[in-house]
Amino acid sequence: MRLNKFLSDSGVCSRREADRLIGEGRVTVNGKRAGIGAELAEGDKVALDGQNVAARAAAAPNKRRHVYIAYNKPVGITCTTETEVGGNIVAAIGHQERIFPIGRLDKESEGLILLTSNGDIVNEILRAENAKDKEYLVGVNKDVTMEFLRGMARGGIPMHGTKTLPCKVSKLGPVGFRIVLTQGLNRQIRLMAMHFGYRVKRLLRSRIVNIQLGHLKPGQWRNLTDVELRGLLPNRTDW
Repeated sequence: MRLNKFLSDSGVCSRREADRLIGEGRVTVNGKRAGIGAELAEGDKVALDGQNVAARAAAAPNKRRHVYIAYNKPVGITCTTETEVGGNIVAAIGHQERIFPIGRLDKESEGLILLTSNGDIVNEILRAENAKDKEYLVGVNKDVTMEFLRGMARGGIPMHGTKTLPCKVSKLGPVGFRIVLTQGLNRQIRLMAMHFGYRVKRLLRSRIVNIQLGHLKPGQWRNLTDVELRGLLPNRTDW
């Protein structure tokens, strides 16, 4: 097994984060500094920052190996696992297992975010080519026009060295709209709106693929159902 997969399966971090930790020299195998792409043999001892990392035990029949939760992130919570950051999402949830967010919401944004102890699935969900819909409800600082909606939906807005893809946009009210994205560029909706002279005043994510925010109150979380997991990860059964 590759070392980064072992670390993600153990619930320590995602594979991407594991590669970063390995590159920083913080991971050892049998007491020796590990390299990127390292393979583990049976009986190898892995440590992170000098602390042994144990393999996650096999789940009992009909019991999940990993944690998958939906959380209604309030404004002011930061999507980081760094414990020294005040208001970090892990401390806010206070789960008994080590979990980390799948993607992020800006500190000033709110709504649905998923967290898991299974680092193996993070990149699979985040990759834009998987066309995972994410729906947002947005309030802006002035009247929403049809010209604005068409421009947002058309795509092609330069951002972070790339361009936005076409997306679905509909009007919600005088100063509100709904937008469905498959991309996940940093501050994408805010920058898209700014491109057309608008300022986002409120941004709430209401859906990820088949998972709805529903009646979950700000600051509350719940476990995902089997139906939700099958919709989110249709090609996997190693929950």
